[in-house]
Amino acid sequence: MELNTFKDSFERIAKKQKLSCSLTKELIDQVSQEIEHTLSSIQSGKAADIHQRLILANQKAKDAVVGSNNQSVGMLRELNINITKFQKLLEKLFNPDISKACRDIDFEPGIVNQIIINHFYREGQFDIVDCLLKEAGEDEPISLKLQFKEIHEILEGIKCRNFEPALSWVAANRDKLNESGSDLELKLHKLQFVDILQNQGRAGALKYARMHLGPLASCHMTELQKLMGSLLWGAKLEKSPYADLVSPVLWEELAGEIMRTFCNFAGQSFQNPLKVALAAGLEGLPTLLKLVNFMSPNTQEWQDMKQLPVAVELGEEFRFHSVFVCPVSREQASEENPPMMLPCGHVLCKQSIHKLSKGNSRGFKCPYCPLDASAAQCRQLYF
Repeated sequence: MELNTFKDSFERIAKKQKLSCSLTKELIDQVSQEIEHTLSSIQSGKAADIHQRLILANQKAKDAVVGSNNQSVGMLRELNINITKFQKLLEKLFNPDISKACRDIDFEPGIVNQIIINHFYREGQFDIVDCLLKEAGEDEPISLKLQFKEIHEILEGIKCRNFEPALSWVAANRDKLNESGSDLELKLHKLQFVDILQNQGRAGALKYARMHLGPLASCHMTELQKLMGSLLWGAKLEKSPYADLVSPVLWEELAGEIMRTFCNFAGQSFQNPLKVALAAGLEGLPTLLKLVNFMSPNTQEWQDMKQLPVAVELGEEFRFHSVFVCPVSREQASEENPPMMLPCGHVLCKQSIHKLSKGNSRGFKCPYCPLDASAAQCRQLYF
């Protein structure tokens, strides 16, 4: 359901509601004035009893005329109908029947369980994983569990300003960190230095610097000079030129970098696979629901469909691989139509090469340079 349709429907109801309120107020004011006039005539005491009855009958006749000519009743009835339609529109928009977009696909229970287990390990919910393993009858992934327990202990230590678990992990993986060009060890020591300076004073910070920062001087002299300059301000860093050293953002960035580096070394994706899959599904769900509603008379076609007839656009955050579009056919590469590199270095999709070579029966000229090629000379590329 398009958002513009929702907004237009809401605006129509709002206009009708304002008009209905205005007409009702005018009616109430008119009837109120008539009643006050009638009461004033009766209470004057000058009118005879029969005359008072005539006044009441006249008032009753006026009320009947006002009631028969009342436009607000029809307006309220129309407003109620529109509100009912709008309610149904809201239900379709915010509470759709997503089961329509489901297909009868046989999932491998073991793989699904492993995805869920990985998710809860990442979240540190180890008790939930133990319960799931027991009920599903799955083998406990000891190595994975120990890895994520270690990283959660490190992150919990960072929250409590306890750097020992993180520094021990960095020391054990120093070679890998150096190979990847990571300065994680320096960042840990910097935050530890600043924390000691604020809580223990200059003497404690200087002692820590001599013990731990000295070996890093050859590679990070500029950073260490900045830290030494901060010694002059002691516990008043917040009001100094070195205020950025005590920014809370540094702690958040450090925790994120530790998690990213840990996942890289452990062969795990930094982003939670289950969360990514759910987020991508939610973004593509409206398009799928529209397609299913359009194809509802022929549901079997939806079940048998191997490729969607429409594009499901996802955001840039869901693009994890290179996407190649053939410059000749303007079609995106796929497993059935992979990118192929010509001897000259230009790349086309397999189907385009098949057409240019007339079914692989003869050579052809590259569309972008004067060099000749044949289908047998082309090599498939893997992104």
